[in-house]
Amino acid sequence: MNLPFLPRIFPRSNADSQADFERSLLRQEAKIGGQLFGPIPKGHQRQFFCLDEHTWIWHEEWMENGQRRVVTTRYDVRPNGVIKSQDGQANQRLSKAEARNLFKAAEIYQQRVDSAYQRMLQAG
Repeated sequence: MNLPFLPRIFPRSNADSQADFERSLLRQEAKIGGQLFGPIPKGHQRQFFCLDEHTWIWHEEWMENGQRRVVTTRYDVRPNGVIKSQDGQANQRLSKAEARNLFKAAEIYQQRVDSAYQRMLQAG
């Protein structure tokens, strides 16, 4: 639904526009990150992204036997290791192998996101 009169009733500030722009970039980065781990099965949604300088998010949704399934994993990078929290379960410290895998995924993510931004800058 297009409501062209809304901006006159509820004017948007530059801060709102900036926040919208940043959310749009984050959604695009999450989509790129979701493709790092191979093809996304039909009916699945997968996201992997850097929320801030200390936080990585893995989020996946799918339907299974008519039930919507959702798994969200948060990785908090701390000076003494990485803490994983998943869907309300107790926090766990990542094993060295898991931490290496996360580090590799973060490197590939950064390369692909940087490449996508370079393409956008060259096109625009």
